[in-house]
Amino acid sequence: MREQEPQIEEQRNVELMKIESTLKENGVLVSSLQGIEGLSSRGYGVSENGNLLLTFYEALFLLSKEIIEVKDEKTGEEVGFQNLLQCFQSVDKNAWVKYLVYRDLRSRGYVAREGFGLGIDFRVYERGEYGTEIAKHLIFVIQEGQPVSVEELARALKCVQSLKKKLVLAVINRRGEIVYYSLSQLTLK
Repeated sequence: MREQEPQIEEQRNVELMKIESTLKENGVLVSSLQGIEGLSSRGYGVSENGNLLLTFYEALFLLSKEIIEVKDEKTGEEVGFQNLLQCFQSVDKNAWVKYLVYRDLRSRGYVAREGFGLGIDFRVYERGEYGTEIAKHLIFVIQEGQPVSVEELARALKCVQSLKKKLVLAVINRRGEIVYYSLSQLTLK
């Protein structure tokens, strides 16, 4: 029984170690094999030249959970949450909103992956279905006070329905609270 205790302690230390990553212009790169396997199996990042490229909102989420440690590619200095957020905001003006929605979806147990245009911000996989099933829900993020045309919503809904998926509006208010609405087409006969 005593022989197993050092092994268990060693396993805990490995789990508590932060995964090292590098800040690039287009995201955050993870190059360690353990980090790549651990993160990609849980639905993070995309494979790029044998490495794992995280989107900025994925990196912000993992950094806030103290799972990764981000270093600047040029200076080698550690990058904090605020600095990473500023980098993200220079690329996308809706960076904070995307991060809040992504964090909310992840905290609810869903795997959220990047959307594919037409206002679709995320593809969402049901709990436990990532890697075995396709995404059933597509998320369209709307901010309170930011107008969205009915035509834009109708175009997104038509595209989503043609893919046989469900469109979900993630409406975020000024306090950062998110409410989800399922959107469907109404046909009158």
